[in-house]
Amino acid sequence: MTQAATTMADGAEQPPVDLRSDTVTRPTPQMYERMASAPLGDDGLDGDPTAQELEATAAGLLGKEAALYAPSATMANLLAILAQAQRQELVLAEAASHIYVAERGAAALTGAFYQGIAGVDGAMDLDLLQEALAPGRNKLPTGVVCLETSHNNAGGAVLPLAHMQAVFEASRQAGAAVHLDGARLMNAAVALDVPAARIAAFADTVSLCLSKGLSAPMGAVLAGPAATIERARWLRKLLGGGQRQVGIAAAAGLVAVTTMVERLAQDHANASRLARGTSRIPGLTVNAPQTNIVQVDVKATGLDAVQWEAALKRLGVLVRPWGRHRLRCVTHRHIGEHEVDLALEAFAAVAASAPAAA
Repeated sequence: MTQAATTMADGAEQPPVDLRSDTVTRPTPQMYERMASAPLGDDGLDGDPTAQELEATAAGLLGKEAALYAPSATMANLLAILAQAQRQELVLAEAASHIYVAERGAAALTGAFYQGIAGVDGAMDLDLLQEALAPGRNKLPTGVVCLETSHNNAGGAVLPLAHMQAVFEASRQAGAAVHLDGARLMNAAVALDVPAARIAAFADTVSLCLSKGLSAPMGAVLAGPAATIERARWLRKLLGGGQRQVGIAAAAGLVAVTTMVERLAQDHANASRLARGTSRIPGLTVNAPQTNIVQVDVKATGLDAVQWEAALKRLGVLVRPWGRHRLRCVTHRHIGEHEVDLALEAFAAVAASAPAAA
């Protein structure tokens, strides 16, 4: 595959094979239709009816009393923590989780302290968790324990339900709430072949991103007990997250949660196809994806991740460096078998020209 291969036979440009993230997904035609006809109101006053319908639908899907529409999953996670952790309490999270590595907003806003718990494949060590939860002299109490599934930094790994149950029970015994960062919760549900509510049952609150594989243009929902969600609604306004005629966006979210879940299995299948193909290329080491995230270790090729990113981009394939010697590739509804095969051609071409192949 060469640069010329990005131009199709009829002279049209071949769009890039964009594996950077499932956040690049665009709204479906059905979403645009629903957005154009959505009943609207002022969500900051007497409520937006479409946003309210999305919240009720999401709460039902997740098995919770109530839900709140938020601009992003990051805000939904922050609202959950602010609503359940008191000032100078601990927020425990697996050490490679998105909440611990990339968020931590409650520390700046309330004085809550974040503590990472080491784990494997996104599952925190239960002995270390018990140690952190245990009371002791000069120890801060734990307010919230955070889980993440599927796990962004662990190659889309899915937490076993038994592990989630163990974390939930240990946290409950210690008087701490459990929050589930479910940015890709529906991917986990499809991988486990269980309803999302079965997973969410092992958490007091759960966030669900609508703008990744589910393809809505924006937004997330936070679900949980009615009293907690009511406090989160007040906190959302405090943080500047009040939304007016937000039904325009919530309409796309409704289509996302009601029609876009089952097709995630296609993304998982294409991730497996990509992983199998790249694993056959000399110099590349690849994870076995449970969901839609493929991590490719390129260290043995003699090129680092940034060099690989640039080389693949010249061949019409977009990926993200994930550390010095690792690439992250994420499949989504704009990536089919054809796009996977184009990506594999590009990977093979770069590997063949890498220093280690000389």
